[in-house]
Amino acid sequence: MSQTVPVDAPDLGRPAIDIADVRAAANRLAGVAHRTPVFTASALDERTGATVFLKAETMQRMGAFKFRGAYNAVAALEPDARAHGVVAFSSGNHAQAVALAARLHGIPAWIVMPEDAPPLKIAATRGYGAEVVTYDRYREDRAAIAAAIAGEHGATLIPPFDHPHVMAGQGTLALELVEQVGELDLLLVTLGGGGLLAGCATAARDVSPGCATIGVEPTAGDDWAESYAHGQRRRLADVPRTIADGQQTAAPGDLTWPTVRPLVERIALATDDDIRAAMSFLFERMKLVVEPSGACALAALLAGTVDARGKRVGVVLSGGNVGVDQFCRIVRGG
Repeated sequence: MSQTVPVDAPDLGRPAIDIADVRAAANRLAGVAHRTPVFTASALDERTGATVFLKAETMQRMGAFKFRGAYNAVAALEPDARAHGVVAFSSGNHAQAVALAARLHGIPAWIVMPEDAPPLKIAATRGYGAEVVTYDRYREDRAAIAAAIAGEHGATLIPPFDHPHVMAGQGTLALELVEQVGELDLLLVTLGGGGLLAGCATAARDVSPGCATIGVEPTAGDDWAESYAHGQRRRLADVPRTIADGQQTAAPGDLTWPTVRPLVERIALATDDDIRAAMSFLFERMKLVVEPSGACALAALLAGTVDARGKRVGVVLSGGNVGVDQFCRIVRGG
């Protein structure tokens, strides 16, 4: 268990989105976001004793689920606000997503990224036309930097998870998955700040009422598990150090916590070694390249942390933005 402290902020106490918000997001994303494929494998079913459906957001635009929420948030802006551009902070995938959404709308974007973010993600964000501002994730406050940039340019800040339109956009993934494979007994969702989990749990409750949703986070960054254990939001004393760079959040969000808490059964954990094993399984047995954060939900299933025997299980592969050298280094234990 990690060292945590209570979050010094009020608990808003009610969900930030509902199914109508998710369906509105689906309308905005229609014809823009990819309808990503679902993969199955007999080897996976035999190993877990379940019928497993892998939702491959690795094949979403810009390589991750983040495009859904970012595009929905930009598209929902009033035209005058949109014209002034957008600002975001992210370790990589939300950065790319906002940059691409801004480019598709023909507006400027400023993205605050940690200086140690994967070079592939920084290059891709710049490639979409955004201006990248780097910072030290262990010493500087990314939210404060982004707020200052937004104030300077009159731009709109789009945070990576604590935003209703971002959360609703991510929830379209679960809508789509149930449309593709039918109702589920269990849905395993990668968990960082909670935007994806909030959106997917909201959607699953409506379109697959018997489905239990579980969030999965790295053992090294167990702020959600600690918060569930204490019955209140907790903040990690230190920034998590894990190979899952997209899940290095320190506390549940102001909006994601009250949305997730009544909908999600529990939080499961995956070690970095579990994640490496899942990445290797996906590459060797299914020919899928998945980044560490993207493999986290499957890691818990393969490690036996989640017992899914006899169930129809949806698993989110949330992203695939990892370079060749980095992928090889990670799976070899570097």
